[in-house]
Amino acid sequence: MSLADILGPLQQPLFTVLDTPVSWTEVLGFGSGALCVWLVARQHIANWPIGIANNLFFILLFTQAGLYADAGLQVVFITLAVYGWWTWTHGGGPGPDVLPVRRTSRTEWTWLLAAGVVGTLGLTLLLDRATDSSVPFWDALTTALSLTATYGQCRKRLESWWLWIAADVVYIPLYAYKELYLTSLLYAGFMTLCVIGLRNWSRDLITHQRDLAVVRA
Repeated sequence: MSLADILGPLQQPLFTVLDTPVSWTEVLGFGSGALCVWLVARQHIANWPIGIANNLFFILLFTQAGLYADAGLQVVFITLAVYGWWTWTHGGGPGPDVLPVRRTSRTEWTWLLAAGVVGTLGLTLLLDRATDSSVPFWDALTTALSLTATYGQCRKRLESWWLWIAADVVYIPLYAYKELYLTSLLYAGFMTLCVIGLRNWSRDLITHQRDLAVVRA
């Protein structure tokens, strides 16, 4: 049995939305993506393996849609997921402590901004010249935002939720433009979950800071 035989059924239409067929790949990506973000908001370690499954579904989906940067991004996400999984379970080091929620430092913001700008410009040029992408800039921008947000998520930086919200603002109309309506709806749901995650992590940050103040007193 070849890989095409295995992936073929996943690419078959399951139902239609606005006269556009929706495949099993998009449905499974929808379900695993929603579950992953919900688990992240609750700081549950299972978000990482669920997220990896979601990345695999989206590699197939985005390649079919011509969103090549987003497809390649999923490979990077898988690598970051392994790193994040280890970081969350080891507290960022060899010890057993759970990683606490923290704010992004000024130095981290500087590096993230520089990487985001360079990444967006570089990917835009690459997609424009080397692929048939019809949305090179927007594909590159969402890729850069998603990578910086994922780094913050791996390190449990509170502001990573704001980066995800910014990415979702672009993703929702972008996927609708590409007729990935279910995925567009998924990212609208992601935005709601991001707000919930921001609220939950903010509460944990306040609690952590209060506990540190008590220890130091």
